[in-house]
Amino acid sequence: MATDELSSKLSRRLQIEEGAEDPVAVDVLEHQNGSEDKPSTANADSELGAKLMRRGELNEGQGEHRQPSMNVFNPYTEFKEFSRKQIKDMERMFKTYDAGKDNYIDLMELKLMMEKLGAPQTHVGLKNMIKEVDEDLDNKLNFRECLLIFRKAAAGELAEDSGLSVLARLSEIDVSTEGVKGAKTFFEAKVQAINESTRFEAEIRQEQEAKKKQAEEQKQRRAAFKELQSAFK
Repeated sequence: MATDELSSKLSRRLQIEEGAEDPVAVDVLEHQNGSEDKPSTANADSELGAKLMRRGELNEGQGEHRQPSMNVFNPYTEFKEFSRKQIKDMERMFKTYDAGKDNYIDLMELKLMMEKLGAPQTHVGLKNMIKEVDEDLDNKLNFRECLLIFRKAAAGELAEDSGLSVLARLSEIDVSTEGVKGAKTFFEAKVQAINESTRFEAEIRQEQEAKKKQAEEQKQRRAAFKELQSAFK
């Protein structure tokens, strides 16, 4: 009975709060008769009061609706400067050093990573590495923050002797399918791609100049032949 009575009271209170009904004074005897049920309903009343207060704040514009985090990270659309294969290679590297398989590289895992790359760092150095790209301030690296390392390195935003710069240089990213032969790292690949492009353009110019020179020589030979032919007439 106490449960039914409480349910009725809660329903009525919600209706009053929403404006569906006008508030009505509660008979004193009702409180007296229900005083025995107070210990068993105190928690429910407290929870309801908190909900009603929260709803009142929202109605008055004092509070903000709290929605669960629905942020979806798509590396292929956010990091368009990298090819799909390069991102997959970076993800493979990230998962290799994510020993806990929790989609994060924490301080100890970063320490092990730098040791395996042959560039061990001090405890302070490791903390500074994380701090430089730790956007969510959780003191560890997620995959997006890992990609930020490569973005910053490619943009020249990392100090040459910084731990992150060393990490980017030593992390091998396979870019062979991008048409860059023999490049061991992403940054070496970028340099080699520029060099190959420059060399290709130079070869085209040389070929064009050779054809132009050849056409000029043919023209001169024809003129000489005609001149010699006219001398015998």
